Amino acid sequence: MCIRDSLTVGLGVSVHTLACHALAGYGTKEQQREHLPAMLGGRLLGAYCLCSDAASLRTRATRDGDTWTLEGTKAWITHGGVADFYTVLARTGGEGAHGITAFLVPGDAPGLTAAAPERKMGMKGSPTAQLHFDGVQVPDARRLGEEGQGFAIALSALDSGRLGIAACAIGVAQAALDEALTFVAERRQFGRPLADFQGLRFMIADMATQIEAGRSLYLAAARLRDAGKPFAKQAAMAKLFCTDVGMRVTTDAVQLMGGYGYTADFPAERYMREAKVLQIVEGTNQIQRMVVARHVAGPESR
Repeated sequence: MCIRDSLTVGLGVSVHTLACHALAGYGTKEQQREHLPAMLGGRLLGAYCLCSDAASLRTRATRDGDTWTLEGTKAWITHGGVADFYTVLARTGGEGAHGITAFLVPGDAPGLTAAAPERKMGMKGSPTAQLHFDGVQVPDARRLGEEGQGFAIALSALDSGRLGIAACAIGVAQAALDEALTFVAERRQFGRPLADFQGLRFMIADMATQIEAGRSLYLAAARLRDAGKPFAKQAAMAKLFCTDVGMRVTTDAVQLMGGYGYTADFPAERYMREAKVLQIVEGTNQIQRMVVARHVAGPESR
């Protein structure tokens, strides 16, 4: 099985990378030497704790000397309850974007508990749960970046994370197309393989074209990132387009396979259920449209 056949694995890698981003990009040399080798070597699993409206988050961290105390709840946390570490964004100052700070919180910190995992329609191998911070104490040595820099760190991480989600979406779309192609080549109706029927061939052509366009889009955005150039607009476009492609292509794969596609005997129905969440995580596709519009048309008038 390749990774595109298992979105749980692909998304897990993407979320773990997102959780490492703050330390890799904003941590001190000492912090990086202490924590990054185990994180990047696969010995530790990470999770990322933000919220859907980053500037309005309510989890609070209060400082007393060299120790911060975290209070609050984070919802919809991938790897919640099983991660070895959490990159947590918490409010340390006033309201708005400038009062947020990032922390690296151990998964076994006293006062940190997880609720029962959510019962999801797909991605069942990837636990998603609420996290409760009840007087969780974190030394200042585990603060990532400057106090109040958390919002900028979060936006930077999300830009990169959206590329990971875009890649996951194209991967699951490719897996669905491959499954459908095998089926229509082997299944016969009216004395001919299904792959001979023009209506189905047109569907296959559209699916393949959408996948190729999505792959080109996220790779172009990734090249900008690797070159150190601005890529936030392109990352939002890639996440928007590729996850919509993932949903369309997996749905069409089920349609191509007919009743068989609707059964759990074939993975097409799983691909369709899993693809849906990619339109939601890392900012819904409605949010991506807002981000793209701000880049193209300028900020909204107030």
